[in-house]
Amino acid sequence: MPTMKIRGGDLDLVEYEFMAFTPGEEIRTCGFEGKISASPRQGTYTAIAPARIHLTVFDMNRFAPGHPGGGGLGFALKLYCKAEVTCVPDGITVNHPRAAIIRHFLMAFTKAVGYTGGFSVTATDHGKEHVGLGSTSTLLTVVGHAANTAVGNPLSADQIRLLIGHNYVEETIGGEVVFGFETGVGPAVSTYGGIGVMGDALSLVYRHDFAEGKNVYIVIPPSGVSSAGEHEFDLLMTKARTLDYRDRELKVYLIMMDLIPAVERGDLKAIGDIMWEIEFRGSKRAEIEHHSFALYEYMSRLREAGLEFVAMSSVGPAIAIITDKTRREMEAIVTPLGLEIAVATEIDNEGVKVIPPA
Repeated sequence: MPTMKIRGGDLDLVEYEFMAFTPGEEIRTCGFEGKISASPRQGTYTAIAPARIHLTVFDMNRFAPGHPGGGGLGFALKLYCKAEVTCVPDGITVNHPRAAIIRHFLMAFTKAVGYTGGFSVTATDHGKEHVGLGSTSTLLTVVGHAANTAVGNPLSADQIRLLIGHNYVEETIGGEVVFGFETGVGPAVSTYGGIGVMGDALSLVYRHDFAEGKNVYIVIPPSGVSSAGEHEFDLLMTKARTLDYRDRELKVYLIMMDLIPAVERGDLKAIGDIMWEIEFRGSKRAEIEHHSFALYEYMSRLREAGLEFVAMSSVGPAIAIITDKTRREMEAIVTPLGLEIAVATEIDNEGVKVIPPA
């Protein structure tokens, strides 16, 4: 694995060595171990949770691989992942292409709750990986809630998302895992629905229903730049980190003083105007420019067409649009730009659901 150099300024140079490890190593139990106990149940428990749009990190200087935090803003989509979990005598079997990350989380979970048995897991996701829709965090959220219910609910919803955040990994080509970047936005909004504001250390500062009855469209502009792995590390821990030294106070001010009041009064246009300002500030600017200035051109043209809310999710290139416009009206806007609608959906304001055995 490569050694990456992180430069935040002239006197700020850190080397971070990506160390891959086998699922089940380097697990963190968040202090839960020995304080709670599991009571396994019979039958298969199913959890369904919404995907997320991650609008911005507040300060890239407050997180790193294996160190969750940084604060952030995001909302939940009616685009779902599902996991079916059954307690078995021993071992962990996973029916999903991303078995390594699921196995790693479940090994952390079993140790944290004192469960000595095993799990059989079948999971499905929304199929949009590494484009900004939270494929990893949503998958771990449904697995966590289904497994937790299967062993008698020893953890609260907040404890599950903390366990996910501290054991957040991505898989390698060789089947090992490495620590990834995690603000906690994904598990929070997938758990509770609506829009969420995170502080540092995975703290949920604010949650509210959002854009009820509005349409959400996701377009994914062409980009030859990766948004995962080494490329993501280069972006988040160099230019983005430097820009957040400059703009982090402004971003947090805009969220606290302007965006949250706009959410409270349901003013989508004002929310869109605030987000458009944030798109040019700090790490969000670095994330967009990572895909070239053409992405700004796409977003600007969409705004000029009268769409109320246009923002890139995570490190992109997916662009989230929230509007009253119908799909036919949207297609008339995006088709001339050479874009197409990848997802047409709405905001999920309910969050994760767990279904017990029939």
